[in-house]
Amino acid sequence: MSTLVPAVDVESRASAPPRPAPRSKISGHLFTGLSTGFAWLALAVLLGILVALAVASWPAIETFGIGFLFSAEWNPPAERFGAVIPIYGTVVTSLIALIIAVPVSFGIALFLTELSPAWLRRPLGTAIELLAAIPSIVFGMWGLLVFVPIFAEVQPLLAATLGQIPLIGTLFTGPPMGIGLLCAGIILAIMIIPYIAAVMRDVFEVTPAMLKESAYGLGCTTWEVSWRVVLPYTKTGVIGGIMLGLGRALGETMAVTFVIGNTNFLNSASLFLPGNSITSALANEFGEAGPGLHTAALMELGLILFLITMVVLLLSKLLLMRLAASEGGR
Repeated sequence: MSTLVPAVDVESRASAPPRPAPRSKISGHLFTGLSTGFAWLALAVLLGILVALAVASWPAIETFGIGFLFSAEWNPPAERFGAVIPIYGTVVTSLIALIIAVPVSFGIALFLTELSPAWLRRPLGTAIELLAAIPSIVFGMWGLLVFVPIFAEVQPLLAATLGQIPLIGTLFTGPPMGIGLLCAGIILAIMIIPYIAAVMRDVFEVTPAMLKESAYGLGCTTWEVSWRVVLPYTKTGVIGGIMLGLGRALGETMAVTFVIGNTNFLNSASLFLPGNSITSALANEFGEAGPGLHTAALMELGLILFLITMVVLLLSKLLLMRLAASEGGR
């Protein structure tokens, strides 16, 4: 008596993917769970910092209200506080740093990727990256002891030329001191140049060589290739590097504290005058602030800086989304 044996589809069995082992399934689920948990943990920490700052600054928020953002008075003995001067100093010094650092960083990255000889490219790139490892307090001490005396000698010339432009030297009639908003902005620019330049160099290097060679073959110059090929291709990374530098400038404490002047009296919008920033105000006063409105006002300054940073990052994200949408439309 013969038994029927079902035919075996050798081809389908050979082409079927192997079943994952139970151990690999567990590892995959564990990896996914840990990654998701770490992501939610970062979000929870961010939310916790925001809530902690809001709770600590609530007495000042309740006492001064929205007027805290528009008052220039900072008088701890009288318990009268306003955030105009620290906010102004933070925004102005960060903008000065970006205005100086972005073109310089672009030039450094362009030289390293397109113009530098091979023997100079690696040591120069390493030197740029090492600048980012210098502690901020070293920049502050160098700025106060070395740069400020030199800048005080140059300041009369700047006041006679650039000082005629509104909002740069407006109503500046005092003696040259060196320290001030412009000096702090220059020191911040020196500090953030390595970060922006390193990111720009890395993203410039990922541009396909075929695109650049095609542009050179059509007769484009190095500047045209960089401006019309490399920069459009890497604009997302470039904007990310600029935002990294801006975040560093907004949150810098020690270097700014050394050279900004640390005064809450600002008679004009002149960049040559000493001023204050949120970080320098926190560094100078938090250790001596007593419990009550003084500490709450300082915590509210920290909350404002947190929100400024969040708004900057949100605007950069919206800018990247708009750029992506415009590319999709084309």
